[in-house]
Amino acid sequence: MSRRRAPVAKQTPYITPDGEKRLRDEFERLWHEERPRVTREVTEAAAQGDRSENAEYIYGKKRLREIDARVEFLDKRLEELTVVRDVPADDGTIYFGAWVRLEDGDGEERVYRIVGPDEFDVEQGWISVDSPLGRALMRKQEGDAVLVRRPRGDATYEILDVRYRPFESD
Repeated sequence: MSRRRAPVAKQTPYITPDGEKRLRDEFERLWHEERPRVTREVTEAAAQGDRSENAEYIYGKKRLREIDARVEFLDKRLEELTVVRDVPADDGTIYFGAWVRLEDGDGEERVYRIVGPDEFDVEQGWISVDSPLGRALMRKQEGDAVLVRRPRGDATYEILDVRYRPFESD
């Protein structure tokens, strides 16, 4: 009996030039540095004899499978992605790649950048265009109020500023 996998939500195929570079650098590092190193280690471990109880061999083979899976994913994903290099003419409207300064209901300001799902980084304030906040912000303008439906409850933000370059540190 075959089990059907749940459908996976289609991810936005957009990425910033910096995000594409990071993925390509990871691919190159894995393929040209990490994989050859691990392959050498597995070959050396295999030469030691009984592979069934050889932890270095078993771990190395597992690591090779992980590297191969990631390399295959990156190769396919990089082919699917569209690098967004152009800045919109309307600097006050939120589109992909924008840096946005928001004020929440408590008066606290936050800065986010709208990026692709392959490059989001919560600690840097980079949110996916596919996230609830990212979707709610698209095509909004400075001065707009935005209602974001989140799993932990709705939140309202006011858009204070929109730019297509990083904000200067305050």
